[in-house]
Amino acid sequence: MSLSAILFSFKGRINRAKFWMVRLLLPIGIVRSLIIVGVIVDLISRGASEAGFVTLLLYGIFCVWVWASLAVTVKRWHDCDRSGWWILIELIPIIGDILVFVVLGFCKGTAGPNRFGPDPLKKQ
Repeated sequence: MSLSAILFSFKGRINRAKFWMVRLLLPIGIVRSLIIVGVIVDLISRGASEAGFVTLLLYGIFCVWVWASLAVTVKRWHDCDRSGWWILIELIPIIGDILVFVVLGFCKGTAGPNRFGPDPLKKQ
């Protein structure tokens, strides 16, 4: 599965390793992008106020981050043979976060193919 399919598609399944890599490395990539954008805007503007442009860029980066996080989480739910709508369990304070952390982060997915696709641990 390609990186763009992992980050932006809601179809298929991913294993725990890919889930953790994206969940841990995506924020690092976002922060690095923000620093690069800030440096470029500062060099271009030479101190002039470009708040509107920077705000628009920040919203764009934030939207990409949210979309990728949702896509990865839905695919991980699929690996556990549950609908992507289980993502809404995170809306339950504390209990939802703990459940998501345990089930998606540490529980093994369904062995073999399920209704969402082939086993991500099997070589195709």
